[in-house]
Amino acid sequence: MEVTLATTSQGLSKIEPRHFHGILNVRKPVGWTSHDAVLRLRRVFGIQKIGHAGTLDPAATGVLPVLLGKGTKVANYLLEWEKEYVAVLRLGQATDTQDATGTIIQESSVEGLAEADIRAAVREFEGEIQQIPPMYSAVKVKGQPLYRAARRGETVERRPRLVTIYRLETLAVRGCEVDLRVHCSKGTYIRTLCADIGNRLHVGGHLFWLERSRVGPFRVQDALDIDELTDDDGLASTMRRAFLTIDEALPQLPVVEVKDEDMKKVMNGVPIPWRDVLVSHDDCTSQLREGQRVRMRDQQGRLVAIGITVSSARSPGGHEGRSVRVETMCIER
Repeated sequence: MEVTLATTSQGLSKIEPRHFHGILNVRKPVGWTSHDAVLRLRRVFGIQKIGHAGTLDPAATGVLPVLLGKGTKVANYLLEWEKEYVAVLRLGQATDTQDATGTIIQESSVEGLAEADIRAAVREFEGEIQQIPPMYSAVKVKGQPLYRAARRGETVERRPRLVTIYRLETLAVRGCEVDLRVHCSKGTYIRTLCADIGNRLHVGGHLFWLERSRVGPFRVQDALDIDELTDDDGLASTMRRAFLTIDEALPQLPVVEVKDEDMKKVMNGVPIPWRDVLVSHDDCTSQLREGQRVRMRDQQGRLVAIGITVSSARSPGGHEGRSVRVETMCIER
């Protein structure tokens, strides 16, 4: 029998023989791929619908959000989550992978490099910056992941990408090693950030150690170690502190309520006219723009679906012509 937790809009409640539906905060061990972690948890939970949001390199540790059950359907809505990292930059050595797993391709002396100069160089990378994706990455160019070309010894031209470093702190300078705390947008490569700082200082550098300390609402101090997750009677209590329902994981989406008599339409994917939607008093839903995604709840407060606001051609942008169309179902039809 599959052991799982029933969930409500308030969180976990009790163990029941059905699938988990939500996002679990797991600490990925060093040396594991993100896929390794998913395979282990698939065996623990005995479910097929499981995935992860935001890949961590094998050499890194920290927060790995694991999507369970219908949580796998909302991965695209989690892409905007900001991230925080604690990293160690090693100056004086550049590697072909930009981290400690690669081959050293350049060495320079760091003697005479002042701490004040290091701290000043780090500060230059706060704000919006351009990054060129590393060759050893899953970024695709002409349909092929860059790492495949890198393994063949090839270098592919890559376009710079705009990312945002909201905050970049130098925690300590210990000889050639620099401890950093990074708060950044999606798509930021900490490996590349370290290599770029090393280049700015004209000595080269690479990422020596990395921990992802936060992804969206998930913090590393609340994460579950893989070894804590076993199929025993304590699974529910172990998970409670690190689990979010789909509803809880999407607080950025405004809430609308669907009347009980319209639930059959929702289940069949029929758009609900705006006049028939009950607006949550906590959200400025009257100001929703065209194409705004919303959480659709039933009158008992349970998340039913993720919807999107659409307007008819006869009344573009007007309330009378607006409706909410189901984009992703979050309960069984």
